[in-house]
Amino acid sequence: MTDAVTMTLAEIEDLAFRALTAAGTSDENARPLAHATAWTEADGIASHGLAYIPIYCEHVRCGKVDGTAQPRITRPAPSVIAADAATGFAHPAIALGFQTLKETARQQGVAVLAVKNSYNCGVLGYHTEQLANDRLLAIGFTNAPASIAPVGGRRPVVGTNPFSIAAPDENGNAAVLIDQSASVVAKSEIMKHAREGLPIPPEWALDPVGSPTTDPDIALKGSMAPTGGYKGVGVALLVEIMAAAMTGATLGIHASPFSGTKGGPPRTGQFFMAINPDVTSGDLFSERLTALVEAMRDQPGVRVPGDGRKAARLRADREGVAVNPGTLARVESWC
Repeated sequence: MTDAVTMTLAEIEDLAFRALTAAGTSDENARPLAHATAWTEADGIASHGLAYIPIYCEHVRCGKVDGTAQPRITRPAPSVIAADAATGFAHPAIALGFQTLKETARQQGVAVLAVKNSYNCGVLGYHTEQLANDRLLAIGFTNAPASIAPVGGRRPVVGTNPFSIAAPDENGNAAVLIDQSASVVAKSEIMKHAREGLPIPPEWALDPVGSPTTDPDIALKGSMAPTGGYKGVGVALLVEIMAAAMTGATLGIHASPFSGTKGGPPRTGQFFMAINPDVTSGDLFSERLTALVEAMRDQPGVRVPGDGRKAARLRADREGVAVNPGTLARVESWC
């Protein structure tokens, strides 16, 4: 990265926190979002890191997200936790819900958290990994404003809709971390290329008439390309059912965009399942998972999902994170 500025994770978190609070976000809501931003940068996912902070700040100012919202937790059933984010950021609502989710999953064997009326939750794997760190198998879903058209159609119906699975090892680390969207790439990658004036690969997105395009601005007016064609659309539908229908959140076809100032709060949702693997496997989970991972690593050149992020995180701890100077300037302007 030319002329990049090297920052420590603490500096990234502090900068994100100062920008968010300056825009009108409360301290208690800004802190989990700032921490997630630093974690995302450490894992090498710059498109979801500091680059998103100016968007978050703009949305606090224009009212697309309530920076001072106070999420509410209810218990509609013994193993079900429901969180109403009250049109605020998803991060504080999820963090609050996880406090009860973890304890309930350990007691009941399985528990779920349904979040509604929330905003973009950033990198979904950030949240599922926290559950894996407590030796719980975690599955997460989050829906997004519609940006993928069904195969054969041109009008977006579902969002990029990622899902994530974090499987813990016996030491409480994520031995496997799957985190992928239903589209070839996350929409934030298209937005990043548009900001930087860079073309995109033709397999990433379609123009408004359904043809591949390398122009990110045209792509943002069209639709995202689903991974694997109709199979990617199927994944997006699965996530939409889990994150929106199962939580009572807004469907992607009715949600306002995560970019720009058009529309009110998107009111999207997240759904998490936390499972105590020792309860379901009779304490054989770690043995089985280790054998599975070792079978993959036994082949030269093969990486287990999550390995790339772990390597990037270790490198960030040692060397800091290279931040695009343009991104840094945009964030600092909010401070």
